[in-house]
Amino acid sequence: MIPNFFPLVSRRPAPGYDQGFLAEPAVRRPRVRNRRVERLFVLAWILIALKSAFVLWAVPHYHIPFSPYWVIVPTLLFAALCTAVYLRR
Repeated sequence: MIPNFFPLVSRRPAPGYDQGFLAEPAVRRPRVRNRRVERLFVLAWILIALKSAFVLWAVPHYHIPFSPYWVIVPTLLFAALCTAVYLRR
């Protein structure tokens, strides 16, 4: 991108330069959080906790030849990412 250097050479301000200071600032109001979605997040975290507990019990009980953390850690990371994206917006 090449900037326009002609206003710098001519020493004249751009048209509408002073109008930028007179404009009223736009104030954004924060979005109201949806209670239904927040309840869904709480329910999802409860289900994730139950799933994690079940996987921690089932893998050694049934002698499955991998670590239960291969299932639990990606689930927790993805759920944390989804929650963070929702709370950040």
